[in-house]
Amino acid sequence: MSDLRKIIIDEQEVEVEGAMTLIQACEQAGVEVPRFCYHERLSIAGNCRMCLVEVVGGPPKPAASCAMQVRDLRPGPEGQPPVVKTNSPMVKKAREGVMEFLLINHPLDCPICDQGGECDLQDQAMAYGVDFSRFREPKRATEDLNLGPLIETHMTRCISCTRCVRFTSEVAGLTTMGQTGRGEDSEITAYLGETLDSNLQGNIIDLCPVGALVSKPYAFTARPWELSKTETIDVMDALGSNIRVDTKGREVMRILPRNHDGVNEEWISDKTRFVWDGLRRQRLDTPYIRENGKLRKAGWDEALTLAASKIKSANKVAGLVGDLASVEAAFALKQLIEEQGGSVECRTDGAKLPAGNRSGYVGTATIEDIDSAQMIQLIGTNPRDEAPVLNARIRAAWTRGANIGLIGEPVDLTYEYAHMGNDRAALDKVLGNKFKQVLEVPSIVIVGQGAIREADGAAVLAAAMKLAEATNSKLMVLHTAASRVGAMDIGAVTEGGLKAAVEGADVVYNLASDEVEVGDGAFVVYQGSHGDRGAHRADVILPAAAYTEEQGLFVNTEGRPQLAQRAGFAPGEAKENWAILRALSAEVGAKQPWDSLAGLRQQLVAEVPHLAKVDEVPENAWVAEKVGKLGTASFVNAVGDFYLTNPIARASALMGELSGNAKSRAQKVAAE
Repeated sequence: MSDLRKIIIDEQEVEVEGAMTLIQACEQAGVEVPRFCYHERLSIAGNCRMCLVEVVGGPPKPAASCAMQVRDLRPGPEGQPPVVKTNSPMVKKAREGVMEFLLINHPLDCPICDQGGECDLQDQAMAYGVDFSRFREPKRATEDLNLGPLIETHMTRCISCTRCVRFTSEVAGLTTMGQTGRGEDSEITAYLGETLDSNLQGNIIDLCPVGALVSKPYAFTARPWELSKTETIDVMDALGSNIRVDTKGREVMRILPRNHDGVNEEWISDKTRFVWDGLRRQRLDTPYIRENGKLRKAGWDEALTLAASKIKSANKVAGLVGDLASVEAAFALKQLIEEQGGSVECRTDGAKLPAGNRSGYVGTATIEDIDSAQMIQLIGTNPRDEAPVLNARIRAAWTRGANIGLIGEPVDLTYEYAHMGNDRAALDKVLGNKFKQVLEVPSIVIVGQGAIREADGAAVLAAAMKLAEATNSKLMVLHTAASRVGAMDIGAVTEGGLKAAVEGADVVYNLASDEVEVGDGAFVVYQGSHGDRGAHRADVILPAAAYTEEQGLFVNTEGRPQLAQRAGFAPGEAKENWAILRALSAEVGAKQPWDSLAGLRQQLVAEVPHLAKVDEVPENAWVAEKVGKLGTASFVNAVGDFYLTNPIARASALMGELSGNAKSRAQKVAAE
C-alpha cells in the first residue's frame, strides 16, 4: 500500500512516498543536494554531513537529508505540508563549514591526482565551499594501503565516506575493509593488511568521491578531458553489462560502467574493467597464409582468393561461431557457409541447447526477477565466476531473505546456500520430491553451461525445466559466451552439435572460436582479432576487429538484444567481421545481398524480428523439453579460470597476473 505524503521543497510542492529519504525526495523534485557518503545502492552511513538541509519548524539546526525519512517530518501548525529548504542561509553556512572541515587535512594534490577533472570534492568545493582557509596547522598524513594490482591507494586524500567499506561488505561480500580509530585518528584500512580477493573490487574506484582509490593500470596515463567516450556493451561474459569505453587516439585507455537497472545496475566485473590492455597485445593486423608448415604475411586479395578456392572445392564446409562474435557476423557466416551446402555451429563447448526452443536456451526469467525472488535454485553453475555482477544481485536477494539452493560444485559464492549435492542423483532426488504444493513465493531456477555440456546435457536441461514447472518457478539459462544467445536466435546450429558439424569437413571456417580444438586433416580459415589458439591451427588468417572496434548486436543471457558501438579502429589491415565475410562471399561466387552493415541488419531483422527491439526482453513461450535419462557424473562448472576465458583476456598481462594470484591463493599453505 502506497504511503504518499505532500512536502514543500524550496517552495515547490511534491508528492512522494513516505519511506523516501529527504535526499531522494529532493532528487524527485529536481533539487540538487550535495553528498559524499550517500549512495543509492549502499546502506545509509550519514557521516559526511554534506547533504544538510533545513527543516522548517524542526530543531534549530540543519538535518542530514540522507538519514531522515519524509514520514518523520511534522506538518505545519494548521496541517500544512512540511517545508524543507535546501538553499537557506543556515544550510549555506553549514555546507561551507563541512567543506572547510573536509579540506583541513585533504592534500593539494589536484595537479597530480588521477581523479582531477572528475572529482566530487573538487566540484562541490567549487559549488558549495568558500574561497579561503583558516587552517594553518600541519596536515595529517596516513600510510597507503596495498590492495593488490588493480587499485592504487592514496589514503591521505581519504575523507572517510566509507563507500568502499560498504560496497565490499554489502555488494561484493568481502569483510576485508573497515574503519579503525576515532576522530582525527580514524582511517580506512584492510584487515591485517590483506589484499582484496574479489572480482568486483574495481567498482570502489568509481565509488570513491576523491582520489584516495584510483585505477593502478590507468594511473598517470590520461586526463578525462583528453578522452573520447563511447557507450557500448561488454562481451567478457554473457550478462551484456553496459559500459563506456574511453579512448585516446587509437588506444583504449579505460573501461567504466554505465547504469542500467535491468542488467548490471552500475557495477562491472574486474575482467570487464581491466581487460583493455589485452586489446593492444598479440593482435592480428595483416592476413597470413601457411606455407610449408609456417605462416607468412600475405595481402588481402591473396588470402581471400586462397580461402575462396578451398571453400568452393570442398565436399563439406563447416563454420564455427566464437564466443565474442556479434549477431551480424554470425549471420553473415551462416549465410556464406549454407550457400556452399555446409552447416554452422555456435555451441562450441558442447552445450546441449535446444535449437528453436527459446524457453530452453534462454529461459523465461529476466535478470531483474532475481531482485524479487525468494527462492533461487542453482544447478551446475558458479555465478561468482560466470557472471560476477549477476552473483552480486543474487547476494542482494539473499540479504533480503531469499533462500539459495545449489546442486553442483561447492564453492564460495559470498553468501550462504543449501548445498544439495553435486551430482545428477541430487537433481533426481529434488525432482523426486513430488512437490506437495506449488511454491507460492517468486522462484527462479538458474542452470549453468557446466550442467548441460556433458553427454546427458539435454536430460539435465529437461530436468531443470521440469523442476521450474513443478515449483511454478521461472527458468534462467546462465550462458558464459556473449555471442551464444544471438547465434542460437539466428539458427547457427547443426543437428548433432559440434562433432556432427566438424566431422569429415574439408574446410573449417573458424570465426574467432578459440576455445575449441580443430583436428588434423581439415583446411582451417581463421577470422579473428588475436593470435590465440585458433590462429595457431589456421592455414589462412583473416585479421578482424575486436568488440570495441566495430558496431554489433549482442543478445545477453536473458535474451535482451543490445547494441555495441565502435570506440576505435582496428590495427593495421584488420577489417570489420561482416565486411570480411561480404568480401569473401563475392570471391566464392555467392555474393551476399548487402554492401553495408545497415543492409545486413535489415535482412537479419526481417528473418529474426525480435532483434530489432533493442534493449527489450522478449517473452518466450514455454515449451518443455522431453525428459531423458540422467547420467551419474558430478557437475563441473563451466569456468575454471575466471581471468583467462577468451583471447583478449589471455593477451592481457594484467589478467595473467590476477590469474596467477588467484591460483596461489587457492593453494593451501602448510603450517610452519
